[in-house]
Amino acid sequence: MSQKVHPYIPNMVPEVQAEMLQVIGVDSIMELYSCIPEELKLKEDLKLPSALTEYELRRHIEGILNKNISTKEYLNFLGAGCWQHFVPAVCDEINQRSEFLTAYAGEPYEDHGRFQALFEYQSLVAEIVDMDVVNVPTFDWGQAAATSIRMAARITGRKKVLLAKTVAPERSKIIINYGTPELEFEFVQFDLKSGALDLSDLQAKLTDDVAALYFENPSYLGFIEVQGTEISTLLKENQSLMVVGVDPISLGVLAPPSHYGADIVCGDLQPLGMHMNYSGGQAGFIATHNDVNFVNEYPSRLFGIVPTIKEGEYGFGDVAYDRTSFALREKGKESVGTQTALWGITAGVYLALLGPDGMQEVGQTIMQNSQYAVQQLNQIPGVSGSRLDSPFFKEFIVDFNQTGITVAEINQRLVERKIFGGKDLSKEFPEFGQSALFCVTEIHTKEDIDDLVQTLKDILSK
Repeated sequence: MSQKVHPYIPNMVPEVQAEMLQVIGVDSIMELYSCIPEELKLKEDLKLPSALTEYELRRHIEGILNKNISTKEYLNFLGAGCWQHFVPAVCDEINQRSEFLTAYAGEPYEDHGRFQALFEYQSLVAEIVDMDVVNVPTFDWGQAAATSIRMAARITGRKKVLLAKTVAPERSKIIINYGTPELEFEFVQFDLKSGALDLSDLQAKLTDDVAALYFENPSYLGFIEVQGTEISTLLKENQSLMVVGVDPISLGVLAPPSHYGADIVCGDLQPLGMHMNYSGGQAGFIATHNDVNFVNEYPSRLFGIVPTIKEGEYGFGDVAYDRTSFALREKGKESVGTQTALWGITAGVYLALLGPDGMQEVGQTIMQNSQYAVQQLNQIPGVSGSRLDSPFFKEFIVDFNQTGITVAEINQRLVERKIFGGKDLSKEFPEFGQSALFCVTEIHTKEDIDDLVQTLKDILSK
């Protein structure tokens, strides 16, 4: 059977292929693969499905997508790194602007204010974290944290990194994968009652080869780490750096990490005007003080007046980027690329819309809602609304150990009632047993929380 000529693939016409093969002096295309070892060649058919027309393919993909259930249909209390927050309509409008929307690692051929918008974004994020320098967005919080730690290792010239055991497990894997094999990682234990970092374990592990400690505040488990100043003191005595991951929407009511000694601050921009997008609406940021030793290690674009390599010289925009990329290529540590500017611009728009008091109002609403949820959950027999005795922000561990029902079963029954329950922690943190990480934000009403509580009462009573 003759091969079908596909309109999208060039040079499939047999006569054209034969002419090209004759020019390069081979009889068949397969001769071009002679350098591939036999054991690597596939000997059987690929068993590919039948080809579809463009219309058939569209129907097929839409059919798959229609199986998804979103938070528009179901009530959602699931967070664990991707949270449901209110997204102003203006943010959606910005997301559709062609001059801002670019391919990953690509650059548009025109500006139309994109660089100015990024400058404004970096300025606004720098203000809420109370730092001087902020980069353009990274992929997500995981990459921001991993890059921050690599920066710390280069600055200190040390190879060991301590990670709080309460860091999000997925983020820990990204960090370790990003730093291996050059860096060595070790976890610092935490107190099971409060979630707080075990300072005695930290002190024991602070050897002279430790470059940095990384922890998150608020933590992945929701609690607020109140020992920031004590942790900073121990690190500074050891000449190690403090890298802190933060949820930026908490900074209207919580002190930024820079106030308790953080050298590098990173986090996720998703709460600042980005839809969850089935866990795809992520973007990370990195922030430091205006210290040439730190600024020289940024692997991504900066907008604003920053020191260059030579003392006393200054650059703007791309000059700063070129200087940074040169420094990193010279050291051979990381690759350098730019990411779409869209998420940064969205976050900047969101912060600008809130105004001077908006972040505080959002933060207070979140804390009030989450406190109310815990109070109501505590009324359910066998349920502890907050497993930890530390203060928390928008996430908290709900303990179901005394109910005799697993979190997996509870969540399945909640889904049947059109509610997404909390993240099952039994595998990530087996020390908590049958517990789940619930999330409550400014979008949850009293009726939403009461609905959750009543549904759990019905489930557990049966």
